[in-house]
Amino acid sequence: MRLIIATANPGKAREFREMFGDERFDWSDLASHPNVPGVEETGATFRANACLKAGHYARALKSWALADDSGLAVDALDGKPGVHSARWAEINKAGKGDADNNATLLKQMENVPDDRRTARFVCVLALADPQGRIVLTAQDSVEGVLLRSPRGSNGFGYDPLFFFPELGKTTAELDPAKKHAISHRGKALQRLRGLMDRLQGPWRRDDASSCASSGV
Repeated sequence: MRLIIATANPGKAREFREMFGDERFDWSDLASHPNVPGVEETGATFRANACLKAGHYARALKSWALADDSGLAVDALDGKPGVHSARWAEINKAGKGDADNNATLLKQMENVPDDRRTARFVCVLALADPQGRIVLTAQDSVEGVLLRSPRGSNGFGYDPLFFFPELGKTTAELDPAKKHAISHRGKALQRLRGLMDRLQGPWRRDDASSCASSGV
């Protein structure tokens, strides 16, 4: 079955493939479809944006599409950057991309004491059929704290700042297998794969309201 991973982020695309395996789907991602118009992420929640992306690219490419919307929610910043995680530096007029996003966040957190630097990564996944109907969704999260400087080179996004006290490592210091087992995206993908395995294909359609009713 053809399945589009609705992301142009090579790190995300790699993680999807690693966790689902190459034998089940005919994989493609947005890097292979540069001429497909993008979709504006106007949703106020991770779930709304995941559904927007999955439905849009499924219709545009006439294929099953899997999209995620994920990001970092920092308690001291009242849940920000949240759905704006990937564009946080741009929104704050401080550059663009992972390095600038991290630098912007560190500056905002500069005066926050260590015991108030708690945060969580959140991921919501949406699977759409070739008509753009959302048929399955899954979500999960992982708790941690933010360091004052980046550590590690294995991840992307905010991974170098997100620290697991119980492991003594950041997400960017974990090997792929360990990261997939405990990360927000890894756990959400496990949930989604479990739903897909139980329902088998073609997958039963979920209540479409699931894309709008959650505050996530």
